[in-house]
Amino acid sequence: MSLSSVLSADAIDSAIKDCQAPDSFCPKKFFQICGLTKKSPQDVKKVFGILDNDASGFIEEEELKFFLQRFNPGARVLTDKETKAFLSAADDDSDGRIGAEEFQAMVLS
Repeated sequence: MSLSSVLSADAIDSAIKDCQAPDSFCPKKFFQICGLTKKSPQDVKKVFGILDNDASGFIEEEELKFFLQRFNPGARVLTDKETKAFLSAADDDSDGRIGAEEFQAMVLS
């Protein structure tokens, strides 16, 4: 399954363009622009499954660096600052990774 089966390609492109500059990525804004905030909890879980590259049930810091590239292979890698900010914003239980429920809460809140 690809992200474009849940989100429109145009919306993904717009979201990627909005954060092209290093240190300009804001997860909440990205989720709004790509349309993820308007999706059902089931669709958000599908997206989480796609982003969880190693199928561990969690998105770890190493996977977060390549977050934008999961949406568009030509996108940039997140900076360390962006990666750490994203992780701390979503990691409610402070275990150093983002679980499906944590991701869903961040996207849909």
